[in-house]
Formats: sequence, C-alpha cells, structure tokens
Amino acid sequence: MTSVTALFSPVEDDLRVLNQNLRQLIGARHPILSAAADRLFQAGGKQLRPAIVLLVSRATVGDGDITPRHRRLAEIAEMIHTASLIHDDVLDESDVRRGIPTVHSSFGNRIAVLAGDFLFAQSSWYLANLDHLEVVKLLSQVIMDLAEGEIQQGLSHFDTDLSLEDYLHKSYYKTGSLIANSSKAAALLSGVSDELAEHIYQFGRNIGLAFQIVDDILDFTESSETLGKPAASDLRSGNLTAPALYAMAKQPQLVNLISREFSEEGDVEQAITLIHESDGISQARELAAEHTRVAVEHLNHLSASEAHQCLSRLADYLLSRCY
Repeated sequence: MTSVTALFSPVEDDLRVLNQNLRQLIGARHPILSAAADRLFQAGGKQLRPAIVLLVSRATVGDGDITPRHRRLAEIAEMIHTASLIHDDVLDESDVRRGIPTVHSSFGNRIAVLAGDFLFAQSSWYLANLDHLEVVKLLSQVIMDLAEGEIQQGLSHFDTDLSLEDYLHKSYYKTGSLIANSSKAAALLSGVSDELAEHIYQFGRNIGLAFQIVDDILDFTESSETLGKPAASDLRSGNLTAPALYAMAKQPQLVNLISREFSEEGDVEQAITLIHESDGISQARELAAEHTRVAVEHLNHLSASEAHQCLSRLADYLLSRCY
C-alpha cells in the first residue's frame, strides 16, 4: 500500500512551510490559545486537507509555481479543520485524539472553545485578505456547513429512522464541504474555467465523502490503539454511520438495541457483534468505492501532471485503508 508520505511527496516542502507558517500565524498574538491549538497540530494528523489544496494548486497552475495565495488558502483550510476538531472534542467529551490528550481535557472547556473560536476568526480574517470574492464565499460556506453538520448530528443521536441520504448529507457538511470547496477555491486561484472548477469541486466532494465513510468503517474494524480513540465511539454515543445503517436493515435486534440507547449491560457489545455479522461493513466499503470512482472520473478533466497522479492515487489509498 502506498504510504501517505509518498502520496504527498510533490508538496512535502510546501507542507513543511505550511507548518512553520501556521505556528507563526497562530502564536503571534495569543500565546495561550496558540498552545492549546498547537496541542492538536502536534497530534500527527495526515494534513490531508492542506495537502489536497496544494496538490490541486500544482495540478491547475500550469508551468509556473504556486502563488502565496495558494499557500495561504492551504493554511486557512487547516485552521478551519483544526478549529472544528477542537470544538468537536468539546461536544463529544473526547479525552484523546490520535492518542494525545485533547485540548479541552488539557486546558479545560473554556480555553478549548476560545481556541476554536480564535482559529475560526483568524481563518476568516486571512480569507478576506485573499481579495477573491468567490473564494471568500466558498470558504465561508464551509464554516456554515460545519456548524450545520454538527447540529444535524446532535439532533439525530440514536435516531433509527436516519436514512443513508441523511447520513451522506451530514458527512458532506462535516467532512466533504471543506475538501470540496477548498479544492475548488485553489483551482479558481489558478484561473481555471468555471467548468473545470466544478469538476475539481466534485472531486473534492466525493473524495471527502469517501474519506468519512472509510473513517466510519475503521471505527468498527480497528483497535482503540490504532485509532487513537476508543473503538466504536460513534456507535456508543448514538452517532449512526454507514456500517450501522446498512446493518439495521438486516438486523431488527440492532434497531431495538439502538432505540433503547444501549441502556442495558452488554447492549453495545451485542450491537457491535450484530454489525460484524451483517454485511453492513462490506456495503459501506462498496459505498466508499463508488465515491472514489466518481472522484477519479472528475479528475480526468485535468491535464497530466505529477500532482494529478498523486490525487488519483490518493483515492486508491483512502479505499485501501478499510480493507
């Protein structure tokens, strides 16, 4: 399996500069909030979102180098993502992420909320300074979508009437929107046509959905140590994802367990067993595969380049994670 490091090799230097810039941008005025946000940057994430922005930038810019605005856009995307994770951990009462204590567990809820707010505000300020109205609209929509996704998730805990379509809408808001809109924004900064920008958007949308579906599969197939958080944590909290939704259609007993919110001892363990005994996980893999296939189809409208090849291989890499 191709490593994520190899996938991002064309933008390895760009990502190194991005990390240096992020620490300077965040720490310039608020050292305490910076320390809280830095806790998450140190957690060793794959930096998928800024890497995709940088790869799209290199795939669409032509023969020249990417611009400072492309680089700033990648930094903004990572700020927005980091802010959303800090807030998510507060809402989910998560003590660890990627095996490292979360911001709220280390600094308290008040500092965590302020750190997330600060990153959202700072990303908005740098976004406005790009002086590109369409890009500002796209990334502003992302921040609204993140809030909408969190609201939808909060209102649908243990909702056995949740449809697969509802799940995909929520997944788009929470994951797909940032990847889709930041990818399109990078293409627009390169001056591509509206038609090509839409293909880039659809690539980001589908790769984002595939990424979320794969993560939801791994929640059932990987250990807590590998995940860096408790396994099946979404199910335990009543957040129903693709494997559970598919399994519910074949396992009436699973519906009963979820409806009573795992109120009896052993309910969660029984629910996990029922999901594994059904074809819910394999159906979720097929759903992820379909979205990666569509993503690559939209990429075919790009000219051939090393960055283009890396974006195509990224789709294969994401899918391989859940097999």
